[in-house]
Amino acid sequence: MISIIYSLLFFFHPIHISVTEFNYSEKDKALQITSRVFIDDIELAIRASTKNEDLDITKPKGGVTTEQLVTEYLRNHIKVKLDGKLQQLKFLGMETEDIAFICYIEIENLKKIKTLEVYNDTITEIHDDQSNLVHVTYKSPIKSVRLMRDKPSEVFKFEVK
Repeated sequence: MISIIYSLLFFFHPIHISVTEFNYSEKDKALQITSRVFIDDIELAIRASTKNEDLDITKPKGGVTTEQLVTEYLRNHIKVKLDGKLQQLKFLGMETEDIAFICYIEIENLKKIKTLEVYNDTITEIHDDQSNLVHVTYKSPIKSVRLMRDKPSEVFKFEVK
C-alpha cells in the first residue's frame, strides 16, 4: 500500500513528505520504528550537511556506504524520549523501495511506556514545506501527527494499567 502511495506521489513530486511508524512489539518488548523517506530529498539533505554537492546517495565514493550516510543523517534528525529519557536508537538496516529508502530502527528492552516524545526534523532544513508524518501504535488505536519545521516534535501520552 505504501509503495502505491509513493508511486503516485512520484508523479506529483515535489511533495515533501516522510512517514515514520512506531509499533510496540509486546513479544519482543521493543519499539520497532520504520521510516520512509524519498531518496532525492534525503540525498539533497545529506549533500547539504556534508557540503558534498556531487554526492550520489546510491553510489557514494570514499569508502562510505549509502546505509552509513542515511543512518548518520537520521541519527541526527530523529530523536526519541520515553518517559522523559532520551533513547539510544539501534539502526537495523535499510532497503530501497521504488523511489524511497525504508529504514528499520529499534529501541529494545521496554516494558511500559507512559510518554513517547518524537522529534523528527528530517529534510526540514532543505524544504520548508516538508511534512514528517508519525504514526504510533502502542496498546491502543493508532495515534498520528504531522511534524513540520515549525513543530518538529510531539509528546504522545498513554494510560498505563
